[in-house]
Amino acid sequence: ITVNILVLICVGASHAAIAGFSSMGGLGTGSFNIGSFYSPFEGTEFQEVRDLDMQYSQMRAPCVYGGVAFSLTLAALTLLFLIVGAKPIDRLSVKMLVAECAFDALACVGYIAAVGLYLHFIIQVNATDTCKKRERLYARRGYTWMNCEVQGGDAAVSLFGIVAACLYFSSSVFCALTIQNVRAFRSQMTRTQYSLENSYREREYQKDYRSPESTHNAQTLATLV
Repeated sequence: ITVNILVLICVGASHAAIAGFSSMGGLGTGSFNIGSFYSPFEGTEFQEVRDLDMQYSQMRAPCVYGGVAFSLTLAALTLLFLIVGAKPIDRLSVKMLVAECAFDALACVGYIAAVGLYLHFIIQVNATDTCKKRERLYARRGYTWMNCEVQGGDAAVSLFGIVAACLYFSSSVFCALTIQNVRAFRSQMTRTQYSLENSYREREYQKDYRSPESTHNAQTLATLV
């Protein structure tokens, strides 16, 4: 859950860090512009930079929306399985454990695929003319960090995504072991219950059953007495 939240934070931070002087514009939240407080650009150059920032943010928007939705969904489902699975071993449902194991495996594969798609999409966006033109305009004013390379925030998203995939893989392994333990526990409980029932029946049978010979001997002894 923590790693999913970190992925979510890094997705948002990565977008905010490269949004430039039209920060948040690509997310459709209005006309907030840090250039209204300070901007090294003036006149038509400022308008051009702002337009490029908006275009670049909009091009990256699918990564932001997809990353937020993906990480939030997995965090919510993980929390759900955590709550449902917080039971003693005798009350755990095998079906629930199987569903959790399948979820962990799918989440592991999903994160690996998501990280690959995220980096592929970012590299494609950074290779566009919009990004190159934007990089040159910022470089004129000394903002060399606003380039078309994979940024630190994007690398952090990928790193935490891989960590999440490893954790989900480990979780699927432990979940599979838990399924075996639950089945072994139930099998042992069934054998124990069956053994107790048989022992009880044998005692009742021995208590109620008397052979003719033993009955005759008991009667003879009673007569002699």
